[in-house]
Amino acid sequence: MPGQSEWSIAAPQKLTFEEPVTALKVCVAGGTVNVVGTGSGPARLELTDIDGPPLAVSLDGGALTVGYEDLPKKVLKWLDRTTWKRRVTVTLTVPAATRVEVAVVGADAVVSGISGPTDLKGVSGDTTLVGVTGDVRADTVSGRFEAQALAGDLRFHSVSGDLTLVESGGGSVHADSVSGDMLVDLAAGAAVSTPSLTLTSVSGEVAIRLPHPRDARVDAEVDANTTTGSVSCAFEDLRVSGQWGAKRITGTLGAAGSAGAAGSAGSAGSAGSGGKAGGRLKVTTVSGGVALLRRPPAQDASPDSAPHGKVL
Repeated sequence: MPGQSEWSIAAPQKLTFEEPVTALKVCVAGGTVNVVGTGSGPARLELTDIDGPPLAVSLDGGALTVGYEDLPKKVLKWLDRTTWKRRVTVTLTVPAATRVEVAVVGADAVVSGISGPTDLKGVSGDTTLVGVTGDVRADTVSGRFEAQALAGDLRFHSVSGDLTLVESGGGSVHADSVSGDMLVDLAAGAAVSTPSLTLTSVSGEVAIRLPHPRDARVDAEVDANTTTGSVSCAFEDLRVSGQWGAKRITGTLGAAGSAGAAGSAGSAGSAGSGGKAGGRLKVTTVSGGVALLRRPPAQDASPDSAPHGKVL
């Protein structure tokens, strides 16, 4: 079996790892971490900028670790800004199926092309995911979390960080934040016909945008409520209730919603229970606004297109 290999890097450098890599763990403060999944070739590291102590790199039994020698002693003190006086810009290219763990403080992280599970932790840095198809777990304090074409399940927790999902591929999303805003945009396609979204915020704004019925049918039970915020709904099959204080959007979208409407036109009870829908949209916020938006038809999509529906 291959033994453990170690490097201490104090200047820009490139490394190629001949031993197969199945797991990656990165833990740095300051700068930028790029993780790129690839379908061929050995794993590689490229350090293009470094300021502070040397970067410690080790490869043991397929597990590639990138961080600092003093990190185990200081990991509980990372909120002390004296620990942040370091910066790296590093790119790691690994097999797409690699299990990825990234922890950053005051640093940005970009992950693309990974199909294995991804675990992200961040303090004040922004995180961007592109074309990640594996399941994702993310915990942030204040940084933005943005993902495009995410296909796996997402579990997201933040204190004040914003969540933005663009062209989400239909995996379940469980997200909660104290004051961060949330925007979830579902792509048209069979994978999003039965979405599973559970979004919870105290004071952040929450918006969900669904495909136009002409492009994709969405079957889902809807229950979205806010205690003191405003609500906006672009779907006539859903009911908006509440005049003062708490407001709520309820009902069923898709085939079940149509069946319920046929049984009792305009009946809120029929819209909420007229058959079973495969998906679920659950939104809860205290003082933030809630918006359920609809994409314009694909051929009519334009920045000036506005959703139609009820606003209260």
